[in-house]
Amino acid sequence: MEEKLMRALQSDGYGGGVAGLKHVELPIPKPGKGELLLKLEATSINPVDWKIQKGMLRPFLPLKIPWIPATDVAGEVLDVGAGVKNFKAGDKVVSMLNSFKGGGLSEYAVSSDKLTVSRPPEVSAADGAGLPVAGLTALQALTYHGGLTLDKTSPATNILVTAASGGVGHYAIQLAKLSNAHVTATCGARNIDLVKSLGADEVLDYKTPHGAALNSPSNKKYDLVIHCATPIPWSTFEPNLGPNGKVIDITPGLSAVWTAVVKKVTCSKKKLVPILLYPKAKNLEYMVGLVKEGKIKTIIDSRCPLNKAEEAWAKSIDGHATGKIIVEP
Repeated sequence: MEEKLMRALQSDGYGGGVAGLKHVELPIPKPGKGELLLKLEATSINPVDWKIQKGMLRPFLPLKIPWIPATDVAGEVLDVGAGVKNFKAGDKVVSMLNSFKGGGLSEYAVSSDKLTVSRPPEVSAADGAGLPVAGLTALQALTYHGGLTLDKTSPATNILVTAASGGVGHYAIQLAKLSNAHVTATCGARNIDLVKSLGADEVLDYKTPHGAALNSPSNKKYDLVIHCATPIPWSTFEPNLGPNGKVIDITPGLSAVWTAVVKKVTCSKKKLVPILLYPKAKNLEYMVGLVKEGKIKTIIDSRCPLNKAEEAWAKSIDGHATGKIIVEP
């Protein structure tokens, strides 16, 4: 019997950017124990995807070569492996694939039932696919690391979100506004109206002197900063922080890690906290629920067909996407 094939965009090694990707036809994978075979309807690209390809995370995240990029997907369950009890063929789902294996830029993919959640009819495939990396990073930055409670009974908090029109940033604004927070945000001039529409109380153009200095127009000191942009010196953050202000850095470099260590050793009340995402299905289920209820939404920068997915890859590398970049088979 002839083996069924699927289309995919594949990388055969580290580096190369767009040139390092090629369109291939591969056998449709089979689900193993605790796994689901998904027919993909939407995949979102995250900056971490091309950083992995570039080899920036190689010491911590060695790839299984050849590699199909992207982990954030939404689709329909076609088949289930042994031991799967919570899903069946025909279920609509959102899933985060294994980062070592990837698999998102293809027509079909195998996911773990441990990082897959049901997707209700109110949540489109594209909206759901945007959530795993970006949405969960925003959620964990605000709650696990920032100590924020996402309800209106929480204490009044002043929050700054940098790169607020990006993947993580646009979710962070919306989540923060579920609490009793005053949100200041930074973005480029073209996205100011969008960021205001997501709930930001004050918006700074990061290219202006005022915006680059992170000064709140109302002179508020920040209790919490969700830093989603390229590195900013601690000396810029420090004068804008309240007495116990905390900066949560979602893409920390060596300087951020060093600053965090110094602040901890010196018992500083103002802290910088570098974080990594620890994906949890309960968090993803919570985010899908918020989308269903209309409390948050996924802003889609662009949609691209799988046969032109390298264009989406290049757009992500360029670094100026507004919201999420979506690839659809």
